[in-house]
Amino acid sequence: MVLSRVRWLLLVAACAPAICFAGKPKKCFTANQASRMLNKDVCVTAHIYDVVRLPDGTRFLDVCPPTTPDADCRFTIVSFRRDRDEVGRLAKYKDRNAHIRGMVLPVRGGAWMVLDRVRQFYGGPPKFRPNPLLLHGFNADSDRAPIYDPNLRTRGSGRSATNTRNQETRPRK
Repeated sequence: MVLSRVRWLLLVAACAPAICFAGKPKKCFTANQASRMLNKDVCVTAHIYDVVRLPDGTRFLDVCPPTTPDADCRFTIVSFRRDRDEVGRLAKYKDRNAHIRGMVLPVRGGAWMVLDRVRQFYGGPPKFRPNPLLLHGFNADSDRAPIYDPNLRTRGSGRSATNTRNQETRPRK
């Protein structure tokens, strides 16, 4: 009896930090609210009315009712062909409500969210894609810094504070 209480207390003590520091889930916004939150990572709750597939493999999750003209629909969710394997079948989400997390990006007077991983349906973050402009000329085998930083350059020869040729000698005691 005493041993089971000790085990129970140890279990509670082990789980207490996880329970105390666990954050509450992000609030989900409607598609209309999300269309005004440009360049932010948000959760969107929407009813998916249709899944539209283009000939190039790009798929769109239509979150606007069929009575709304395409010109008036200000938010959509897009999944590109390159992410098809990681997203999976989207037809199963047709005529269902979904919660999708991702970055809201401005596009031609409206907004869209890129769906590139299936985990975005469960609150997970989208795939990290590095900025190709920052990676220009970077090679991991190189000794050169990946970015140009003026603080890493020498400011001329002989002017360094650590240069031993220009230091005064002190008399020994």
